[in-house]
Amino acid sequence: MHCQTVFKRHELKYLVDRERQNRMSECLLEYMRKSEHKDCTICNLYYDTPTRLLIRRSMEKPVYKEKLRVRSYGTASPDSPVFIELKKKFDRVVYKRRIPMPERDAMVFLSDNGPVTASTQVAAEIVYFLRLYEEMAPRVFLSYHRVAFEEPQVRGLRVTFDTDIRWRDDQLSLCEGPGGHPLLPDKTALMEIKTDGAVPLWLVRLLADNDDRQTSFSKYGQVHQTLMTRGGAAHA
Repeated sequence: MHCQTVFKRHELKYLVDRERQNRMSECLLEYMRKSEHKDCTICNLYYDTPTRLLIRRSMEKPVYKEKLRVRSYGTASPDSPVFIELKKKFDRVVYKRRIPMPERDAMVFLSDNGPVTASTQVAAEIVYFLRLYEEMAPRVFLSYHRVAFEEPQVRGLRVTFDTDIRWRDDQLSLCEGPGGHPLLPDKTALMEIKTDGAVPLWLVRLLADNDDRQTSFSKYGQVHQTLMTRGGAAHA
């Protein structure tokens, strides 16, 4: 499987309504194009300790934070490719490192704390992470529909819109497909600007003209807050 495995970028997040999403999408097409993957459904399994140590630390907004998840594009099958992703954030810069493997192998890799000798540097980092934190296991499933735009002339620039964001803390498998509790109000999208460097001037002006306000938003963090409000359980 040929794919990018190491990312370093800034991520800017905005919550927008459906009307704003549609207007922004039209404006973006003057400078960007739809990603080659176009529209897709993304499914994620977030791993954490039994006490959800990772997300609790993350919610304290430290200078450095990290998380582990497994991602599939669409509903997975045991033989389909998924990505084990180690995502870190330091001083507002996001570092994402990931390894691809079939879903069946990924579940074995994570449940057995990885192989004794990892085959790549990224795999070795994930193995170290698994052994650093005890009893890591899937705690939350998150899915959403994503529309992505990219700029061929500006390396690393992407704008994405995530809608129909749903979560659950049961049926914790990428093979079960999307679904669960809605995370955001109806007709609300999470817009993200992902860039390796500075945001181009035309995009800065576009955001300013529409008075878009940057926000701090973590999907898994939002789920954690909901679970805390409900006393740690949220089965409908």
